[in-house]
Amino acid sequence: MADRRTAATRLLKKEFALPGAEALGIIKDFHREMERGLRKKPSSLKMLPAYVDRPTGRERGDFMALDLGGTNFRVLELALKGGGRLDGLKSMKFAVPKRATAGSAKTLFSFLASSVKKFLASKGGRPSKAADMGFTFSFPTRQRGIASGELVVWTKGFSAGGVVGRDVVRLLKDALVREGLYGINISALANDTVGTLAAGAYGDRSCDAGVIIGTGTNACYVEKAGRIKKLPGAEARLANMIVNIEWGNFNKLRKTVYDRRLDALTINPGSQTLEKMVSGMYLGELVRLVLIDCAIRGALSCPDGIRRAFGKPMSFKSEYMSEIESDSSPDMRGTLTLLKRLGVNGSSPEDRKFMRTVCGIISGRAAIISAAAMIAVMTRIEPSLSRKHTIAIDGSVYEKHPGFAANIRKAMREILGARAAKIRLVLTKDGSGIGAAIIAAVAASGRRLYEE
Repeated sequence: MADRRTAATRLLKKEFALPGAEALGIIKDFHREMERGLRKKPSSLKMLPAYVDRPTGRERGDFMALDLGGTNFRVLELALKGGGRLDGLKSMKFAVPKRATAGSAKTLFSFLASSVKKFLASKGGRPSKAADMGFTFSFPTRQRGIASGELVVWTKGFSAGGVVGRDVVRLLKDALVREGLYGINISALANDTVGTLAAGAYGDRSCDAGVIIGTGTNACYVEKAGRIKKLPGAEARLANMIVNIEWGNFNKLRKTVYDRRLDALTINPGSQTLEKMVSGMYLGELVRLVLIDCAIRGALSCPDGIRRAFGKPMSFKSEYMSEIESDSSPDMRGTLTLLKRLGVNGSSPEDRKFMRTVCGIISGRAAIISAAAMIAVMTRIEPSLSRKHTIAIDGSVYEKHPGFAANIRKAMREILGARAAKIRLVLTKDGSGIGAAIIAAVAASGRRLYEE
């Protein structure tokens, strides 16, 4: 069995390896797809204009924000004080039920509106001063202006009917009215990455990109408006405009047999290739497929337990990877406890160390892909990387997965050498929600934004 385990480890390292030459190829392909997307040519990157530039940092006032990012929905209220300062943040989090994610448009948006009502009831029934609200809607959306956008396609496991192709701001406004909530102006629609960029840039003018690596993954950046060819004349209104890349759909990546198996099991086969290699929604599933395969091949001493516990799709969660990778005890007692809790008995210390190796191989590749994509975005902004750039990053995988952020920085150094020092990665907690309020402030500040 030891020989089989060694052979499996060697094969997996080869399958999931991403050497420097391949990373450089990803960057080149990413640039090509970005350019095609900006020119409205066929591309795996949608390159959706956000109709807004970065905040100046001088925006002030009281604002509300809604943040629908995946499994949770947040309602926030805060005061912007200028100079990058925030105050008086209040927030509530609501778990999004299955009936809302997979039901009708009315069910989903009624849930959102009722959550807003509960938040307001908790503080007296109405906004204290804020009338302007930003709405972070973290799904591919084709915006028609700063406060209007149609859902292009559901991601992150959502499938609510009657939303694709419709204006999500209008759906939300109608739901708020049904709940008896009048007088709230939804002045800005933003993707979670746009919100994260805005939150980072409010206090840091070198921040020109936002990235989410959590349940899903995406990025946005500041582009010269004149280079957004799908919006002719955009530069007449704004010198720069944030572009939502929708990089989860980037498809110029080599797939392993496990990537192909995972893709076939999803509700959207053939799409969201990068997301299925990087995001928290799928990393655990890749590990599950590998462990089942290894159990069948006799590389584990507890094959029946593995197959029973993890026989169903999505039964091995990405959180388990974090627990296993962070277990540094000699015989991996923490992992033993985890496996027993999940119904896997009889694992040996060697089994558990092998599982840790599998998790590290898969999360390591995800970090390298993330690094290559970030480098592609930064070198699109400034090919020479002669000045400092900040990337605002949020998301559970980046923040909590052991070694993930460090592996991104390591990959950047290996690809860029000394130039990697010009890119600063800053964890921007709750950036998507806070940024939506900041974007609402930009919209309310009188700075005119381009509208179709």
